[in-house]
Amino acid sequence: MTTPENAVSNTIANAGLPPGKMPQLRVMPAPSDANVYGDVFGGWIMAQVDVAGSLPATRRANGRVATIAVNSFLFKHPVFVGDLLSFYADIVKVGNTSITVYVEVYAERNRLQADTVKVTEATLTYVATGDDRKPRQLPPLESLISGTAA
Repeated sequence: MTTPENAVSNTIANAGLPPGKMPQLRVMPAPSDANVYGDVFGGWIMAQVDVAGSLPATRRANGRVATIAVNSFLFKHPVFVGDLLSFYADIVKVGNTSITVYVEVYAERNRLQADTVKVTEATLTYVATGDDRKPRQLPPLESLISGTAA
């Protein structure tokens, strides 16, 4: 049940996150994901970005995709154990078999203070593959909308 108190609390908690967008993935890194200083490993963040980026790519491909390129990756700020990470992913280009996705990562820190920081951004390219793991044509967008894609 949403109460006025919950509505205010949700608004404060989401301050600094992209308005009107839903994250593909939300996760909180654990101590095992960080070095002895509490900084989360870049490789762990990269893996989560790949997962988040693959979700819209998989939907657009209507099936299996494989990461074929990390076009760009920028760590803007460190990520710490206890940060709540939100991963936003948008398709920015579609080819015959490939899908390029832009991913932004925001960290909610000191969640009681609603401190949100954009920590990472990346662009990755995925290729649609068949069961044989070879590239395949993407289905037409119209068939995905009408629900006739095989």
